Amino acid sequence: MNAIVKNPQEMSAEELYALARQREEQEAAEQEEARRQEREALKQKRRELIKQHRRELAQLDREIRKLGGRVPRAGQGGGKRETGPSRILCEIVANNPPEMTTKEIREQAQQAGLNVKNLSQTLGYLKRQGKLTSPRRGVYSAP
Repeated sequence: MNAIVKNPQEMSAEELYALARQREEQEAAEQEEARRQEREALKQKRRELIKQHRRELAQLDREIRKLGGRVPRAGQGGGKRETGPSRILCEIVANNPPEMTTKEIREQAQQAGLNVKNLSQTLGYLKRQGKLTSPRRGVYSAP
């Protein structure tokens, strides 16, 4: 695009406003690109951490088996013991002072690597099962 560059002193208010708006759009696009690159870098770092974690767990499992122990597979548990996200959510609530809001639980669950898409439904399920109590709306505690 061949734009004729004018002296700002010679531009009309509309031209200055259009130029400023164009510059704002350009800066917003640059910021979005920077955020996208940072997100991608963080996602890559996360993938690497998970890969490293899996390798370390596999090494520990091999050592346990070498010593004659059994290593439960993911998702396996004995009896009616809670596994997965429900167990982790119960631990989060139990390990914190008397009460936690849904927002606090969500933040800690995200830090623990849980998918918090259906957090409200899971908390309701745990409440019905008697594994959590809710003294008031949006607040949970261990029984």
